[in-house]
This record gives sequence, structure tokens and C-alpha cells, in this order.
Amino acid sequence: MNFLTSINKIFEYEQYSLTKKEKEKLLLPYFCYLNQHHKEKCKAYRNIVNKLFKEDEIDFFRSMESIPYIPVQLFKDFELMSINKNEVFKTMLSSGTSSNNLSKIFLNKETSRLQTKVLSNILSSFLGNKRVPMLIIDCPKSIKDRSFFSVRRAATLGFSIFAKDIYFALDNDMNLDNKTIKKFEQISKGTNSLIFGFTNIVWTNFINSIFKNDINIDLSESTLIHGGGWKKLADQKITSKDFKDCFFKSTNSKNVINYYGMVEQTGSVYMECEKGFLHCSNFADILIRNESNFSINNFNQKGLIQVLSILPYSYPGYSLLTEDFGQIYGEDDCSCGRKGKYFKVFGRIPKAEIRGCSDAY
Repeated sequence: MNFLTSINKIFEYEQYSLTKKEKEKLLLPYFCYLNQHHKEKCKAYRNIVNKLFKEDEIDFFRSMESIPYIPVQLFKDFELMSINKNEVFKTMLSSGTSSNNLSKIFLNKETSRLQTKVLSNILSSFLGNKRVPMLIIDCPKSIKDRSFFSVRRAATLGFSIFAKDIYFALDNDMNLDNKTIKKFEQISKGTNSLIFGFTNIVWTNFINSIFKNDINIDLSESTLIHGGGWKKLADQKITSKDFKDCFFKSTNSKNVINYYGMVEQTGSVYMECEKGFLHCSNFADILIRNESNFSINNFNQKGLIQVLSILPYSYPGYSLLTEDFGQIYGEDDCSCGRKGKYFKVFGRIPKAEIRGCSDAY
């Protein structure tokens, strides 16, 4: 099986068109292959899953629920890869305040190329294929610093593939660049332009600064795409509704799309629909597990989010138990018309780890 080439057939299906039965039939063979591939190529992954799961449970998947998983925290503690070191094309770093507590994700060229292609496919289904002016709520050096490839830089570059022209809302000191914002305001009129930024930066350095400095701007025809950084806002008791309301008051734009994603599964983003739910693409799925015993929760029950993606080939990140708390509301029947599971994320749970993982390593 030429794994990376065979994935191309999934692009033949319209994004968000696969029902539960169709999706499981299509994706399970890929997950079976990835499990065998990573067990063979990554000793640490093999040790972990062999200790945490029974042998007959991890080699023959009959459903998404039977796929083994590892805690996402392990990528902060260990360097996990399923390729030779000389094949590493790019090393991705997660966001974080401590350089000693960052996930390291090792990509070869094929995996990196596939991630970009899938991200483009997902975004096109929401935004179309037309390139438009884009305002990035960040500073220019956030994408020009090539000393490391952070999730912040990767996400900005990934979403900017839809940009005709790029403008930065902040200067390199992370203060508002009023001249550039006003220029974007004029250019964006009548263009359905885009705005992109990380949630916490949008809130702290953009929305709050506009209010503080009493700046009047009209970006009513622009759409904001934002993600990440919800933990800091949750600590301040700021809800998604609060965020959207304040963005509208500061820019006159009601067009806001949130997304859920992580560096450990770059490319497999979960976009928010018009009804306020996050959606699984054709390339990914999620499960909700009980935080006490890790059993599968039913729909409408909150628990730990397990993310599944067929993209991670160069590292064993295809099935990860996150530290995020979420809830699935349904599958194949969202009123927005998209198939697949739809869900919401409620932030991080109190930190916990699955015992035995470090020992297994």
C-alpha cells in the first residue's frame, strides 16, 4: 500500500459529504495501516500501545472506537518519530510560554505536503477558492522568523494561501498598526476579505486595543477566522459569545469562524459552521472519552476529546487523547447540512496523565 499516494482518492469526495458508515469504511484501513507502520518504525509508540492495550485490540480495528491512542502530552516529553532522522524536513513546535514544554513534531516532505493540501481542501469548502485581501492579526516577524517553525507561524502561513495581499494589524512590538488597518479597511470594501489570528492575540492585542484607543474601523464585509488560545480567555471567564459580540462592537463584523486544531495534527482542523458547531472533515474524526476510566461517552456527554487523523505518517500522532474537554452533539444531522460529527470544545480539564506511558517509553 502506497499510503500517502492512496490518500488522494479521499479528495474525490466532496468535503463533509461522508456519512458515518461511508467514512468508517473508507478510513479504517488507513488507521490500521498507520498503527502497523508506527509500531514497526517507532519503538516508543510500540512499547506504549502494547502496554496500554491488549494485543487483539490494537491490530484489527472494527470501529473508530477500537483504535488505540496515546496522550498528546507525550510529544512534550519525548521526541517521537517514525522516520529516519535524515528524512526530517521540518520540525514543528507547539505554542507555549516555556521553551522546555513544547511539543516537537517531525515531518518529512510527504507528510508536510499532505497536511498543506488537506488544509487547503478544508478551507476551500468554507471560503471558496478566490484569493482576497487578508489582515493578519499578528506582527510581520511572526512569519518571517525562520529560526523555528512554530504552530503560530505554520497556521498563519497555512491560512494565508487564500490571501491575494497580506496586511499585518500589529507592529513588531505587538501594538496596533493603525495606518495598515485603515489601508486594509479601504481595500477590503466589497471584497469579502479575510482576517486571521490566534484567539488570544485577537482579543488582547486587537479588540481590547481598539476599545482602549477608541478607534473607529468598519470591517463589516470581512470574515474573521481564529483558533487556539482559548485557555487564557476561559481563565478570564470570556465565552465564545462574548468574543463574537466584542469583535462585532469593535469592527462591525458579525462574520466570525472559530476552528479547533493542534500542532500534533497539523492540517486536520475542525471548522465552525454557521450554527456554532465544530465539524470533522473527511480526513479526521473525534471521540469523547470518560475522564475517569477512558470509556467511550455517548453523544451529549462531556469528556476528554480523542482526535483521529489519517495525516500523521512521519510521527505517531494519528490517534491522540487530548487534554481538552468537549461534547459531541450529533452526527450526519447538523442543520448546517454538513455530514459527520459536530461538537464543541469547553477548554482544558485539570491536568492528568495516563499512568504507565513514561514507563513504557
